[in-house]
Amino acid sequence: MTDAPDQIPEPEEGAAESRAEQAEAFDEFDADARDAADAVYAALLERVGEGAPRPRLEPTRRAVELLGDPHRSAPVIHLTGTNGKTSTSRMIESLLRASGLRTGLLTSPHLERFTERIRIDGESVRDEVLARNWEEIEPFIAIVDAELEGAGESPLTFFEAFTVLAFACFADAPVDVMVLEVGMGGEWDSTNVADGQVAVITPIDLDHQSRLGNDVVEIARTKSGIIKPSASVVSARQHDDVLKVLENAADLTESTLAVEDDAFAVISTTVAVGGQLVSIRGLAGSYHDIALPLFGSHQAQNAAVAVAAVEAFIGSGSVRLADEVVETGLGAVTSPGRLQIVGSGPTVIVDAAHNPHGARSLVASLGEAFDFDELVVVLGVLGDKDAAGIVEVLAGLDARFIVTNPDSDRATDADALAGIVADKVGAERVTVLERLDDALDEARDWATDGEKRAVVVTGSVVLVGDAIAIAADRGWNER
Repeated sequence: MTDAPDQIPEPEEGAAESRAEQAEAFDEFDADARDAADAVYAALLERVGEGAPRPRLEPTRRAVELLGDPHRSAPVIHLTGTNGKTSTSRMIESLLRASGLRTGLLTSPHLERFTERIRIDGESVRDEVLARNWEEIEPFIAIVDAELEGAGESPLTFFEAFTVLAFACFADAPVDVMVLEVGMGGEWDSTNVADGQVAVITPIDLDHQSRLGNDVVEIARTKSGIIKPSASVVSARQHDDVLKVLENAADLTESTLAVEDDAFAVISTTVAVGGQLVSIRGLAGSYHDIALPLFGSHQAQNAAVAVAAVEAFIGSGSVRLADEVVETGLGAVTSPGRLQIVGSGPTVIVDAAHNPHGARSLVASLGEAFDFDELVVVLGVLGDKDAAGIVEVLAGLDARFIVTNPDSDRATDADALAGIVADKVGAERVTVLERLDDALDEARDWATDGEKRAVVVTGSVVLVGDAIAIAADRGWNER
């Protein structure tokens, strides 16, 4: 940290009321559209959930074929990896928009509302647009479901049907480019029916081992499946054995591979009020002292990957982006739920770290960007995650822990999780409060009683999304 950090520029007067906020305000007055969109989400929830994906592509391919191939309506930048996918996707999308392109962005999961996952030209898809597109594709979804059941297979899953819906929304818009984040893995992820002109690989580590493989090599093989013939591949820094997998996949597909620290890099990063100033060496040029309103060196690395990916897409990596494009694109980016401050007096930070790799980035960033003397961690983890691995990393914070239950039927029992935490940090530093609102009240009361104390909410995307909603409802950032 610096003693006198630079100040990230504030938005120009009037810029705070974005088109996204205007659209959301409009939707609030359209109760029928909101109900219709919520009904779409309810219908999707009746399908096999995202925690149990099917390793197959043919059903999704059949559905988009019946719809006239909406996944081919615009070129694609496709992202996979273990951590950083959503942040990097949002940076890429913002840079593309700053370049004058109309964008479609697909990310998952959502934090507060389902429509966050599909963004068109920087805005969450409108309720009316979502519902209308679902109404148009639902008969074709039903055809595929019937064909699958006739063949003795299960119907389209939540994520398979959701992916088809996203493609339909993008084609309907229409958009100039689609930025697609995989749901899980890569090779058999339903988004992989699209062929990415640029394949982006964020850091690969252990997660979803029961689905993707027992070690990083197996996981890398699955994720490298998004690399299509003659693609431009842009990769974050990787383990040596992961890099070998990516190099092999690039060779087999006759693709080009650009890797962080070789083809592009973070030159420097300096902590600033509201985020950081970064300098980046891209594929085609360097960009200096760019305001990035996000915390953590890992976000600077994500920004370097995003810049390289957009250079690869626009000009095949040989044309430097205009300075104003990089300044505007990165300066406007947001990444909700990632080292996001949702409360002040006391400070409440949320971070959706749900695996050991994400927890390591969180711990490092808290040391880099903040100067707190004491922390309390409000922790909740889903049952299919490496709770012990997450806790082992977070134990290095020397913090108090309040263990709670994420609002999910997949949540790890709070008492069981508390036992894991107590084994690492001692029972005297662990409290169990099953309700998140109670846990947050307890944490904020403790933080208020001392100087330079803060609350960190982490361990689950579900938990973080609920914490963000509670903070907004109670006006914690308005004090």
